[in-house]
Amino acid sequence: MEFEGQLIPKVYELGRLFISLFLWMRECNVQKQPQEIEKGSKSQGLKDRLIGTTFGKVRYWRTYIYRGKSEGGYYPLDIELGLPRDGFSMLVRSYAARLATKMSYAQCVTVLGSFLQWSPSQKTIEEMVLGLGEHTNQWFESAPAPENDGEVLIVQIDSKGTPTATEGELNKRRGKRAKNHKPVSQRHRGKKARKRRGSKKRKKKGDKSKNAKMSTIVVMYTLRRNADGLLEGPINKKVYASYAPKRHAVAIARREADKRGFKDQSGKLVQILTDGDNDLARYIEEFFPEAIHTIDVFHVTEYLWKAGGCLYKEGSQELVEWVEEQKDLLYAGRASEIVEELDKRIALLPKKGPGMKNRRETLEKIRKYLNKRVDKMDYKTLSEQDLEISSGAVEGAVNYVIAKRFDSGGMRWIKERAEALLQLRCIEVNNDWDKFILYVHDNTSRQAQACNKNFFLKGKGAVALPTYGLN
Repeated sequence: MEFEGQLIPKVYELGRLFISLFLWMRECNVQKQPQEIEKGSKSQGLKDRLIGTTFGKVRYWRTYIYRGKSEGGYYPLDIELGLPRDGFSMLVRSYAARLATKMSYAQCVTVLGSFLQWSPSQKTIEEMVLGLGEHTNQWFESAPAPENDGEVLIVQIDSKGTPTATEGELNKRRGKRAKNHKPVSQRHRGKKARKRRGSKKRKKKGDKSKNAKMSTIVVMYTLRRNADGLLEGPINKKVYASYAPKRHAVAIARREADKRGFKDQSGKLVQILTDGDNDLARYIEEFFPEAIHTIDVFHVTEYLWKAGGCLYKEGSQELVEWVEEQKDLLYAGRASEIVEELDKRIALLPKKGPGMKNRRETLEKIRKYLNKRVDKMDYKTLSEQDLEISSGAVEGAVNYVIAKRFDSGGMRWIKERAEALLQLRCIEVNNDWDKFILYVHDNTSRQAQACNKNFFLKGKGAVALPTYGLN
């Protein structure tokens, strides 16, 4: 253990020396090559800087070409190697941002420090995430369709609220900080803070501290029918999520379906599963007029339990038996008979009495919900065709992609800043991270070479929410 602990810093030191040697050799090549310097520009010799690499900070020198006050200057070596102006290699940026999709920025600093012997600051890692987030929309649009796809496309869509900062919290965060005279002992810190800010207002009934803002998540995959006639899968499962309006998510699903060869009038089967959201239903009808729209059967079952609770005592055998009878009808493709049963039950309910008004209103809401979606609950036919009747894939994605990273205790997001991290997390979950980093590196390098200008890859402000499909 002692030997290995002493060896690691030496290996990293050797790595820094190799990088320094590599950079100097490439600078010598730049100096040997004839440079086409623009009129009015001139070389001002070598200038040094530190660059953060996987082996640590490395100081190197490179030629600086000055264009004048209005346009500034550029470094030919940095442009040739694709090194951005913010002083970090693409590999360090990739490691930091990828870790940030899985854990808090503060934890990223600890983990990177453990393995790389150094780490960018917490603020810098967030800026790296925001910088990469500016390229995610272009990546999703340009990413090629998966190979060896199946013959049936399944699209599942759901939403999840994540805690966001209120205007009051943002004003406090951005405003001038009050003087904080730290107590001598840590155990008195909370007491002193409460005395400084005063007592908190007691929450009223119905107050929500979460201040949730909805993000919409789309899960897409295909199924392939085998020799026995069964559909196998999922094949090429991909996830997309955004804080943009729901219409954007459905439009993205349409774009990806077209990319995979499931265009309208192509004759290929597309099935979409939701929880019955009215907005999603409207957009699905607009973008997927030929698709089979199915309501998640477990979501419907929850409504049956809720309806049964209005008729029978909670936990009673009568309640269980009634719900099981309705479920049998549901799976038999006879959802309309459930609506008729609710009509009978509502008619038999007394109009007066303790709690009767609430029971009647609840049953009428459930009856309305089911009646409006009867055509989307033909589970018998769907089961016979071996298609999906539940949205387990998107429910799991809601928990894994969104909840585990964005809905932990104490978190307060600004959705325009969380958008970058959310989309990067989707790229990581889709196993496309290395392709995405290479895409960003090549794109930014080409742009820098085209205009002879060093570029930044760190973002300072919030990333604008995507607008695809909203116009």
